[in-house]
Amino acid sequence: MPNEVMQLFKLLGLGLAFLLPLANPLTSMVMYLSLGETLSAAEKKQQLRQATLYVILALLITYYAGLWITSALGISMVDMRIGGGLIVAYIGFRMLFPPTVSDVVSKAADQNTAAHNNIAFVPLTLPSTVGPGTMALVISASSKMAGMRGHYAEWVLVATPIILAILIGLIFFICLRSSLSIVRVIGHNGVDAISRIMGFLLVCMAVQLVLEGGQQYAATLLTHSAAS
Repeated sequence: MPNEVMQLFKLLGLGLAFLLPLANPLTSMVMYLSLGETLSAAEKKQQLRQATLYVILALLITYYAGLWITSALGISMVDMRIGGGLIVAYIGFRMLFPPTVSDVVSKAADQNTAAHNNIAFVPLTLPSTVGPGTMALVISASSKMAGMRGHYAEWVLVATPIILAILIGLIFFICLRSSLSIVRVIGHNGVDAISRIMGFLLVCMAVQLVLEGGQQYAATLLTHSAAS
């Protein structure tokens, strides 16, 4: 049992290390502060609770249904890894060399106006927290977890995605709930510095995804060539 608990913590640690830079609650935090200025305190709390629930549900739906949807569309995991890697690289470069905050907030504000001041789903959940890169990574992880049976306890593989989604949701909730205090302590420059560091990590992660996809694609080509 202790060994299985260690397996759980290992998978949760890896999941957080990969997902947090992509989910990047700091971006959602800035949007929440800017777009929530016109909302009352009660409305802000309601939007925050809804957004947290949406983030958890979006991650779980992507994990459990994403692989089935991509299979139905004829998209292989090689395609997902290469395509997801390119998307992650794009997001990483945008975090390394970000547009001005005013541009980001202005664009989000336009979307928000159309949604009648409901910012919980768009833009706080999609695309800010659970964007294309996050979805691609979650679907890729779903495929890898299926191949881990026999190496990890079954209950660990079942519990990990659920606990991880809840943890991401809690971190998202805490960051947005404490947004004023966080910005006051580390300042806007601190938020920008952390965001750039996460961007660099994403670019490195993207290279790994593209290389893995490329290696699998090359191996598939060699197998077909040998067979013919």
